[in-house]
Amino acid sequence: MKTMIAIDEALALIRAQCTPLPVERIALRHARGRVLAAPIDAPRALPPFDNAAMDGFALRWHAGLGAGSVLPVLAEQAAGDGKAGQTFGACSIMTGARIPDGLDTVVPVEDCTVLAHDEQGRALGIALSTAVRHGQHLRRAGEDVALGERVLEAGTRLSDEALMVLRGIGVAELAVHRRPRLALACTGRELVDTDGAELAPGQIVNTNGPYLESLFTEAGAELVERLTLPDEPALLAAQFRRWFDAGIDLVVSTGAVSMGRYDFVPEVLRELGATLHFHKLKMRPGKPLLFASAGRSLVFGLPGNPVSSTVGARFFVDAAIRRLSGLDAARPLQVALAGAARKKPGFAMFQKAALRLDTDGRLAVQLLHGQESFKTAPLLAANAWAVLPEGAESLAAGTFVPVHPLRPGHHGFPLDSPPC
Repeated sequence: MKTMIAIDEALALIRAQCTPLPVERIALRHARGRVLAAPIDAPRALPPFDNAAMDGFALRWHAGLGAGSVLPVLAEQAAGDGKAGQTFGACSIMTGARIPDGLDTVVPVEDCTVLAHDEQGRALGIALSTAVRHGQHLRRAGEDVALGERVLEAGTRLSDEALMVLRGIGVAELAVHRRPRLALACTGRELVDTDGAELAPGQIVNTNGPYLESLFTEAGAELVERLTLPDEPALLAAQFRRWFDAGIDLVVSTGAVSMGRYDFVPEVLRELGATLHFHKLKMRPGKPLLFASAGRSLVFGLPGNPVSSTVGARFFVDAAIRRLSGLDAARPLQVALAGAARKKPGFAMFQKAALRLDTDGRLAVQLLHGQESFKTAPLLAANAWAVLPEGAESLAAGTFVPVHPLRPGHHGFPLDSPPC
């Protein structure tokens, strides 16, 4: 087992233990947040047919058309109307309606004069008010997505925008990697799970459990169970054994991984025959992080302090979730510090941070007050994590540092798109 290793080495060890999970086919309506296991080529064009970009009249263009040209209106086409053919005259048409075969140009209502109406109010003839450009106000079939065009690559996490496009090109189901199954145990006899409960002396609310449950789900895991256990090694061992026997992909615990009398997680894992890959990293907060494997299960022991636990989950458990789900490693932005910073050398520092625009409109990252691992209130102002490098002691304002979104869903952070 390795101890006090750098974060990059730890992440490499985690990824080396992970293999993308098997592929399953699911309906498109269930695919939000899933990761594609195979590329998608468009099975049909988008739009699927030429259609009108404006309300007006479709016609067949020729060089003689111009202001004052008079055309009979021979048909009407609304959105949803089927195939129709026409080689001369005009067709009254609505925005989005299919252009009748033989016609190739749309004249907006405001660019012509209706000369007569029938009893139902439909136009019978028009006179053009302006010159007409060939193909104007027409949306061509395949102008958005061409038939057979590569739309998404394997390894893409499916957003709502991706699902919109896939629906438009006629995809009904797709191949994705199975979501990693995850079980979470929060240890500590002081923990109280009931929101708003009265606390006895020495008790605290279990904030880790619900927060990590949400974070892991957002990252793409399927949470199969969350438990709160007292500081009793035998109880934790029984739960671990049950999860290992069930082949749970990721087993995560909080608390009991440091150096105190009740920090029993490493010994429990040894007694269960697990392989400990590392324990303690050159980072703060979250230095006592533990990573192990037992059969098909990967095990993370996170510290109990809420921010230490959050950092371990956000960067190390998420790295395993990404790899198991078929995603590449996350890539941070490089952003300039808004102000100078000092730190202890020898440890990478994960800092609660906020992305801001400076006075010149450039992106900068501000380190927030209250970086202690027990302080959660600063997270209310945070939208990012800034990582101060292990070897640095002082960093001047303007120094570029890696910056990650606060949560794995990355809420608008352009981190998973390919480089330009």
